[in-house]
Amino acid sequence: MFSRLQEDIKAVFDRDPAARSKLEVFFCYPGLHAIWFYRVSHWLWQHELFFLGRFCSHWGRFFTGIEIHPGARIGKGFFIDHGMGVVIGETAEIGDNVTLYHGVTLGGVSWEKTKRHPTLEDNVVVGSGAKVLGPFTVGRDSKIGSNSVVVKEVPPNSTVVGIPGRAVMAAEKPAEKIDLQHGQLPDPEAKAISCLFDQIRELERKFSALTLEHEQLKKRIEEGK
Repeated sequence: MFSRLQEDIKAVFDRDPAARSKLEVFFCYPGLHAIWFYRVSHWLWQHELFFLGRFCSHWGRFFTGIEIHPGARIGKGFFIDHGMGVVIGETAEIGDNVTLYHGVTLGGVSWEKTKRHPTLEDNVVVGSGAKVLGPFTVGRDSKIGSNSVVVKEVPPNSTVVGIPGRAVMAAEKPAEKIDLQHGQLPDPEAKAISCLFDQIRELERKFSALTLEHEQLKKRIEEGK
């Protein structure tokens, strides 16, 4: 138990440069408190004490602003930064060393009592306000940009942005250290607009050249009369 607590605290120091002391982290990090509430409620859920599990998770939501269903499965090194408004559904599965920022939803899209929520593999980073909806997998070492809405499978080592979310970049190999720069992501719309401007400038150049050629040809014809 104490080793797990130490792992949770270490995850905070590894991924939050604002953390100054263990005392501060222990008492002032709601993401950490939410994980500890989850550990208890999940244990109760696994032992079929469903009401007590939900009641414990409800108190965790009340104190932290983070809602984690006791039926969710969460690995080691999980970190929720700030955390207000985070929602993790019943059948969600989260691998090791995953990072979520505030306002993230791991939600379901079905009324059926089956797997309804996403699976996040190891080292995934989900930016603030992002929604990951449905029973699909987000591959390991992937990043999801802030406010993206992801509704389909994400390959490993991918960067996803937009509504609906789409992979705009894939790395050949995972980074040696978790990359938390989820705000510095490619902008495919800006890139497409830039390409259009380049094409327009090229068309203007060709039009000017044709106009000049036409004027020169017209002048020679007039001189030959």
